[in-house]
Amino acid sequence: MLARCGLGFGSTALASLLAEESARAAPSRHEPLAARPPHFPARARNVIFLFMEGGVSQVDSFDPKPLLQKLDGQPFPSDIEPTQFNEVGNTFASPWRFRPYGECGIPVSELFPHVGQVVDELAVVRSAVSEFAEHTNANYHFHTGSGRQGLPSAGAWVTYGLGSENQNLPGYVVIESNSFLPPGGPDNFGAGFLPASYQGSMFRAAATPVPNIAPAEVRPELQRNKLNLVRDIDELGLAEYGRDDQLESAIANFELAYRMQTAVPDLADLRGETAMTKRLYGLDAAHEPTRLFATECLLARRMVERGVRFVELLMPAGTRWDQHSNFRKDHRANALTVDQPIAALISDLKQRGLLDETLVLWSGEFGRTPFAQGKDGRDHNEYGFSLWMAGGGIRGGVVYGATDEFGYKVIDNPVTVYDLHATMLHLLGLDHRKLTYRFGGRDMRLTDVHGHVLEPILA
Repeated sequence: MLARCGLGFGSTALASLLAEESARAAPSRHEPLAARPPHFPARARNVIFLFMEGGVSQVDSFDPKPLLQKLDGQPFPSDIEPTQFNEVGNTFASPWRFRPYGECGIPVSELFPHVGQVVDELAVVRSAVSEFAEHTNANYHFHTGSGRQGLPSAGAWVTYGLGSENQNLPGYVVIESNSFLPPGGPDNFGAGFLPASYQGSMFRAAATPVPNIAPAEVRPELQRNKLNLVRDIDELGLAEYGRDDQLESAIANFELAYRMQTAVPDLADLRGETAMTKRLYGLDAAHEPTRLFATECLLARRMVERGVRFVELLMPAGTRWDQHSNFRKDHRANALTVDQPIAALISDLKQRGLLDETLVLWSGEFGRTPFAQGKDGRDHNEYGFSLWMAGGGIRGGVVYGATDEFGYKVIDNPVTVYDLHATMLHLLGLDHRKLTYRFGGRDMRLTDVHGHVLEPILA
């Protein structure tokens, strides 16, 4: 029996030692969001992710293709891959002109005149690719590195690795305007197998960003007593049954919610912002189309000022970039919604000295085809699309990668979502190969076994 079980005894001992080591390395359950040192000196301290859900057309935003103008309305002259709906029309030139902006001279579509004004701060990536052409899987892939449901999002990995610099607000916040979530829902922002304290917390761009945030008791000591009772009961459960992530996260979240009762109203109170700042973002009455997303952008700036580690902004309901028809009308309306607030966010961060330590990422989950879907639409295109990054160690005023002469497929320096995640973690001072979590018998990481840091766009 001993001869046959000897290896088993050794494995059991090893598993116990590894569990103890993991427990020692894990963040304290009492302070899961406590700030932790990076692997090496960081260029960025915070991330703001501007998620353009639905897929912005690259040939109508940051990747001009003159050949499309010459061939507009003619049969598309190159090989066509299967599309989402296989309703392929003729070559579709951009309805909008491009012109160079800034000292760098990067051409930007007239859809984004305000963003054009800050193009010297941007590294425009024209060679992004996706593994998926359907929204839900592509959203999971962009957020978690996998097209499958239930894995930790990039924001969860960042807060797991670094914690947060504000213990009175969540470390990872997702801001939406009117109860609209992209396909895939909350799993885009989940913690997966990581402790639940690292999942994204949903805030609304409203006077009360978090429902039921007001204290239930008139006297603070009464509420504190109730919270202490709940904590003591939970601690008894932990003492009897041992370590349990859900219970430990519940204790931490109760404590955080208590502290948020003061922090959130202060965060959402925009009365202290100057009239000039509100006009810059498009919050005044004369800029109604920009009001919702402007509020999101201003809240994001106030969050990174307060040390929130990772902030993601979602498009307001009704402004998805998924134009399979009515392309001209809806892409123009969407750009009007976000263009001024995004440019204001970049300018405001820079003016306050925050851009150097805040990484800003702008992207959708894929791009659009350079040929029409039907008469007035563009289908999904995972073979090449544009995004940009700014601040936090990014070299501004540069273009990286290229698509073919139609803006259809990447022909130079393809950039995967793993490369984006590796670059983001690198700028935050984290080695994407070392940020791991033991689950399912292996060390898991955001980039899995992929990913390269995009050194050419780093300052």
